[in-house]
Amino acid sequence: MAVKIRLRRMGAKKAPFYRIVVADGRYPRDGRFIEEIGTYDPTRDPSAVTVDAEKAKAWLANGAQPTDTVRVILKKEGVL
Repeated sequence: MAVKIRLRRMGAKKAPFYRIVVADGRYPRDGRFIEEIGTYDPTRDPSAVTVDAEKAKAWLANGAQPTDTVRVILKKEGVL
């Protein structure tokens, strides 16, 4: 099972809001997920990000692979 840390799109049309989730890579983008570890709101200035650092570090230690966008977010938050 390839576990990924990725964004799950929420919100209305033209007003995106994302949840940072841990999911099996075979599931669709907005489909089933294992655990929610944070949020990302790009519509605010500056962008609003909340991440549960302990959960993120635990999943990374267990082998979860972040997507490129989530990797940048985690670096800015100091998790990576």
